[in-house]
This record gives sequence, C-alpha cells and structure tokens, in this order.
Amino acid sequence: MRKKGTIFDYAGLVFKVYGFSVFWLNVFCLLFGETAKEISTMFSFGNAGLSVETMLEFFAVSVITVVLQILFFTDMLIKKMPLAVRTVCMFALEIAVLAVFIICCGWFPVNMWQPWAMFFLCFGISAGVSVAVSGLKEKSENRKMQEALQRLQEAENQ
Repeated sequence: MRKKGTIFDYAGLVFKVYGFSVFWLNVFCLLFGETAKEISTMFSFGNAGLSVETMLEFFAVSVITVVLQILFFTDMLIKKMPLAVRTVCMFALEIAVLAVFIICCGWFPVNMWQPWAMFFLCFGISAGVSVAVSGLKEKSENRKMQEALQRLQEAENQ
C-alpha cells in the first residue's frame, strides 16, 4: 500500500488526473467535436474547444477519482482487502460515478449504444494502461529496494 500522503500530494494527484482527462477531451474534441456537437454537452462548441461547465464537471470527477483512490489504495478504511479486489471495486465505483455524470450532465445520450460502447472502450483502455503502468512502477520500486537491501547487507558483512 502507499505511504501516507499530505493534502499537497492528493491535490497534485487531482491535477494529474484532471490534466490527463482534459488532454484526451481536447483530442476527442478535435477529432469528433463537430459531429458530436448536436448530441453531447461536452462538445457543445464543436471542435472549437470545451466549455467551462464541462471543465468543472471533469474537475469534480477528478476529485472523486482521487477520493476513491485514497479509500481503496490506502489503509484508512479498508485494511484486509486484497489489492486485486480493491482495484476491481474502485473501477466499478468509478464507472458508476461516470455513469451518474453522463446522465446528469448530458455528456451523451443515454439511449444510444454507440457512445456507451466508446465510453467502455476508452475506460477499458485507460484502466488497462493504468494498471500496467502501476505494475511496472511497483516492480521498479521493489527492484530498487531489493538492490538497496543487498548493498546494506554487503556493507554490514564487510
């Protein structure tokens, strides 16, 4: 599990999530903005940009995402749940949060299957990349700790 973070660590994480989200929103805006303009509040300006309202909605989602990460990946509330179960639960709650925003904010029509398919595809890719990067980071950190432990043991033996 992670070390105990400060409010600044969490604020930094919110802005990382927000920056990543807004970057991809802008990419999608350039690619699909004009065609999605009539059916999605996210792309109300077409490929000209994103509205302040959409930006604030995604900031709210970023805050909620980080709160979910804190709940599931620190030992504040959940102490004995396996990491895989924590990950699945966090992703399930994240999908539920996003579905609420999709419905309440009119991000796309809820009665069309194509936007939902794209949503789940994008979420799946993003989640997969996130899990892979986290795994690689943890593996790298474990390797560095193992090397440091070996150096310490070698120094003690001399």
